[in-house]
Amino acid sequence: MSLPVPRRRVAVIGTGAIVTGSHLPALRAHAERVELVAAVDVDERKLDAFRAAAGARVAGFASTEAMLDTVRPDLVLVGTPPALHREQTVAALRAGAWVLCEKPLCLSLAEYDDIAAAEEASGGYASVVFQHRYGSGAVHARDLIARGELGAPLVAHCQTTWHRDAGYYAVPWRGRWAGEGGGPTMGHGIHQYDLLLHLLGEWEEVRAMAARLVHDVESEDVSTALVRFRGGALATVVNSVLSPDEVSRIRVDCTDATLELTHLYGHANDDWAYTPAPHVDPERARAWRTPAADVPSSHTAQLGALLDAFDTGERPPGSGSEARATLEFAAALYKAAFTGQPVRAGEIGPGDPYYAAMHGDHPDWAPKERA
Repeated sequence: MSLPVPRRRVAVIGTGAIVTGSHLPALRAHAERVELVAAVDVDERKLDAFRAAAGARVAGFASTEAMLDTVRPDLVLVGTPPALHREQTVAALRAGAWVLCEKPLCLSLAEYDDIAAAEEASGGYASVVFQHRYGSGAVHARDLIARGELGAPLVAHCQTTWHRDAGYYAVPWRGRWAGEGGGPTMGHGIHQYDLLLHLLGEWEEVRAMAARLVHDVESEDVSTALVRFRGGALATVVNSVLSPDEVSRIRVDCTDATLELTHLYGHANDDWAYTPAPHVDPERARAWRTPAADVPSSHTAQLGALLDAFDTGERPPGSGSEARATLEFAAALYKAAFTGQPVRAGEIGPGDPYYAAMHGDHPDWAPKERA
């Protein structure tokens, strides 16, 4: 007879909208498996408001270090601005906790390798929030592709065409390399192309363009890429914050079917569609329908997958090589866009300027001194 698994003691770092609106409901949904014991925020009013919403037993702290020294949580959820992710994730790992961090996990491949070293030294794991992988529709689609049920993937489109106004960029860290690591390539489209990589596997080559067309920012406000996957498929990727009609979309044309996902900030089973090729038997196509159980993509779904891994002591999904591959794709897109040259998987390493920063110290894109 197996012993019951204890509830994991959880702390959150940052108490802004993403933690209050997404992580807190996820913790409540898994209340039988987790206990929220602490919250960290430098803004005392925000911290007090969060603690009032979360429950009186949640201890409040003004610093990550004080919280880790006092509470020693099992799991830390990081929901602060991106520039703080690497430091806070490494600190939590060194304190013996696992980490689930908002995207991007960090601002460069060099920072990622710091996190990987902290993982190895501590024995813990750091996952990045890519919740679109975890809905039942995505799980079903990946299984169909992996088993060859749709035939070989040939052509794909990945579209994140959103809209952000000047007020959005009035937040000081947004649109700045040091604060956000990049523009929509890092902060918006990363969810969708992470799902594309999850569906199609390893990429081989990227060619790209990027531009500042509207916003007064250091980074781009639109980027596009052409991608060749190791299996042979060719894909287009668009990341925009200039698009009044907002949509998130993935389409994969395989030899036997077209798979399409159309949504905005999260998907359910009804957002997925399968169109069989003319030669496909209708009975076979009926088996492609999304499963009866509908699990929307969400922080709740990803937290459940992480807790399953915690219970078995296995590396959680969305960590390790999976997390690094998505960040490497972002770095390759920037390098291809800024140099005008194709970038192959694996070529960006120590000594390459795009390993240390997504802008690669390119003279037209690197941060400038402000008057």
